[in-house]
Amino acid sequence: DGPAGSGKTTLADAVVAASRHRVPSARVLHMDDMYQGWSGLGDVASRIRDGIVVPLGAGLPGRYRRWDWLASAWAEEHVVGPVSLLVVEGVGSGALEYADAIGTLVWVSAPAEVRLARGLERDGEAMLGHWEQWMVDEAAHFAAQRTRERADVVLDAADGWRLVEG
Repeated sequence: DGPAGSGKTTLADAVVAASRHRVPSARVLHMDDMYQGWSGLGDVASRIRDGIVVPLGAGLPGRYRRWDWLASAWAEEHVVGPVSLLVVEGVGSGALEYADAIGTLVWVSAPAEVRLARGLERDGEAMLGHWEQWMVDEAAHFAAQRTRERADVVLDAADGWRLVEG
């Protein structure tokens, strides 16, 4: 977990790639596929809990619908089978709603100006207003959830990776 543009996706992909030799199965779930657009941070945790965490905890497949950002609508359903390592990455992935199911919570951060530049490079300058509002929304979310304070590991990814705590 951590603010948008901090490097969570890069880290999650690297963790899964590195674990492939050590665990029978590993998968990354990207929160970007599960938000209901730019204002979807508020309800995503309950959908992840009910659709993915609870079923997987019972040894059953989980499910989620992917958000199509271009169509601004829900798209196809994805099935998430039980795996040895499930990495959920994205803003809000360390939610209190399913904190008891999180094995290790990693907080990834970078300065706001670095994160915004990364986001606009990926999404385009036309998304500036969305990014600015998202940054306000995520700050309120993190304050309410105390996400960084609950993290097992804290990384600074402004320029490479630097362990801050953990």
